[in-house]
Amino acid sequence: MPRLKPIRVVVADDESLGRERIRNFLHSEPGVEFVGEAVDGDDAIAKVRELRPNLLFLDVQMPGKNGFEALAVLGSERPPAIIFVTAHDQFATGAFEVDAVDYLMKPFDRARFQVALERAVKRLEGNVLQNAKAVDLSSLGDVGLERLADRIPVKTGGRVVFVELTAIDWIGSADNYVELHTGQQTHLVRGTLTTMEQKLPGHRFVRISRTAIVNIDSIKELSSLFHGEYSILLRDSKKVILTRNYRHQLPKLGLSQPSPAKRLRAF
Repeated sequence: MPRLKPIRVVVADDESLGRERIRNFLHSEPGVEFVGEAVDGDDAIAKVRELRPNLLFLDVQMPGKNGFEALAVLGSERPPAIIFVTAHDQFATGAFEVDAVDYLMKPFDRARFQVALERAVKRLEGNVLQNAKAVDLSSLGDVGLERLADRIPVKTGGRVVFVELTAIDWIGSADNYVELHTGQQTHLVRGTLTTMEQKLPGHRFVRISRTAIVNIDSIKELSSLFHGEYSILLRDSKKVILTRNYRHQLPKLGLSQPSPAKRLRAF
């Protein structure tokens, strides 16, 4: 079974005491290697590109680029595990949308820090175990584009199986992979959600957030939430969220933008 190598960690925080606190906590944790620190968003980008950490502790509000802007610049170069560190709770939704492992509110103690670190370890271990089971979307080329008209090739157990598009309920992002959710099963494919979106037939699949694509045929109900978001109930009883930044996708679901707090319709 593949084993997780020592976790390489970079800490990005404009407050020296904040960096020191995390650094001290890390020194007592086995299997962790502190490799560097950054004092602002631009410095964080440079350190990640230079040091290639597995885990980044990232402050949200920093001089220059903030934490979210730094991740946007890094794109596919971002570390596989991100833990946000901030004194403000209003950024939690944004952290969820970029698939952060955890969201540490300052001041935090060692116990809370260890919970976040354990979540990061589980995320990284999952990547190691699944690394040999995924097909790389970028390697499919034009042939891949043709195949995605009907099915997606997935490598599993030393063989390649083809997942029919009609069987997919929704697709989520998982660091450098995407997850194909088909009923109670989940298949892992190497690549980004944006790459997958470009290869899927747009009349059948709709991007509903930074971390999810939904199969229109799998939608049972759509309900409005607060702040312009919508809850989508799928045929497997799973609920996914259409975030307010993707409200423009509602017409693709055959709907106009409805008034708040109203159950729209069953599909």
